[in-house]
Amino acid sequence: MCRWLGYLGTPIEPRELLYDPERSLIEQSRRHAPDMAVPNGDGFGLGWFGRREVPAVFHSATPAWGDRNLHTLASEISSPLFLAHVRAATGTPVQETNCHPFAHGRWLFVHNGYVDGYERLRRDMMFAVRPDLFGNIKGTTDSELMFHLALTLGLEDDPLGGLERMAGFVEALGAAAGIDEPLQMTVGVTDGERLWAARYASGPVANTLYCSADVESLRRLYPADERFAHFGPDSRVVVSEPLTQLPGVWHEIDAGSAVVVGKGGVEQLPFTPQSPD
Repeated sequence: MCRWLGYLGTPIEPRELLYDPERSLIEQSRRHAPDMAVPNGDGFGLGWFGRREVPAVFHSATPAWGDRNLHTLASEISSPLFLAHVRAATGTPVQETNCHPFAHGRWLFVHNGYVDGYERLRRDMMFAVRPDLFGNIKGTTDSELMFHLALTLGLEDDPLGGLERMAGFVEALGAAAGIDEPLQMTVGVTDGERLWAARYASGPVANTLYCSADVESLRRLYPADERFAHFGPDSRVVVSEPLTQLPGVWHEIDAGSAVVVGKGGVEQLPFTPQSPD
């Protein structure tokens, strides 16, 4: 299982989420949970928005916890919106081009999960990608293909609908191939203005996903905790697993649901795969 986080709000150093909390993303990557066979040591990535219209992305196929460049970068950047990901490979090679976030224009995409039977479905998934997008695919993961399928199916104009049509397409391919539960996913996608995140699985168990509570509520809960002092009222974090154990900080996103995080707050919506035309 991979892990990822997304942040939107007052510009901060990514270090504040990647390294500083007791259950930071980097700490999670090397101290895997009891039900996980391996840590998240198969590469990492950080994508962030800053001075340019398009995001910057830093990838490496090395374990995140030992990369000095990442620590330096995460301490020097100040960004109002970023996505970070630590990878546990599920059959595809450990290489830089397979590391998240994946980018296209202004868009960034991260995924935790898998397409069951990917080796059987990959050809049909690839052939369904829009021809002008095909050259942007650099790696071999199901995640990167899922992103380009969502782009093909309208993500840029309708982010949530594009993700739902992508999920429906993968499930239809899986059903045709006799695969009972083809899709396991939590995904995060952003255009630099808003962050969309969805939690879904074809079967009864979906990987976890959480969103932080609003900052004003956290300040009232923990008035002496300086960590919340400099975050603006619209600041939110979406994570695969909580970064702290403080009660009231994290709200679990229900399976079959999505959240839209923007400057006006967080909206929760149903997530229902759709069969594309």
